[in-house]
Amino acid sequence: MTPVPPPSPAPLHPPLAPLARKPGWRFLWSHPAHMLALGFGSGLSPLAPGTVGTLWAWGAFVVLQPHLSDRAWALLLAAGALVGWWACTVAARHLALADPSPVVWDEILAFWLILWLVTPAGWKAQLAAFLLFRFFDAAKPGPVAWADALFKVKRGVPIGWAQGFGILFDDLVAALCTLLVIAVWRFV
Repeated sequence: MTPVPPPSPAPLHPPLAPLARKPGWRFLWSHPAHMLALGFGSGLSPLAPGTVGTLWAWGAFVVLQPHLSDRAWALLLAAGALVGWWACTVAARHLALADPSPVVWDEILAFWLILWLVTPAGWKAQLAAFLLFRFFDAAKPGPVAWADALFKVKRGVPIGWAQGFGILFDDLVAALCTLLVIAVWRFV
């Protein structure tokens, strides 16, 4: 008599659903991670949620910048990365998408990093940083495309912490590319 193998354990997180959810205001308010990951509602924009999230980041930076020291900004960015990693992972799981477009915390965090590092800068330099960042984030040339593909999962595979990190990672690479272009521009 041959022994019957035990059933395999259920996955820790369910695989991607065949049809992903489209978030609305109810989804936004249903979990604290959704509120952060969806950029406090800016990711619900029906048109260009990444751009709207980046604009939200710019406005929030203008409001916060005079009140935060460099140390406070560094702590905010570090905490935002850790908490954002969790929030982006949870929201992606709940939306059943590996990198949902309504999740804009990645744009917010990356653009805050850019603005923090180029400050003091006038509105024209900030606008140039905004346009460069949006180009790198949307077009995904070279290293940004590599970073975007690094943590992608295929349909039917559970969304894990690596994919949550991947949501943030490609935008941080886009921020690095933006900062490199600005540095070259200032040098020349």
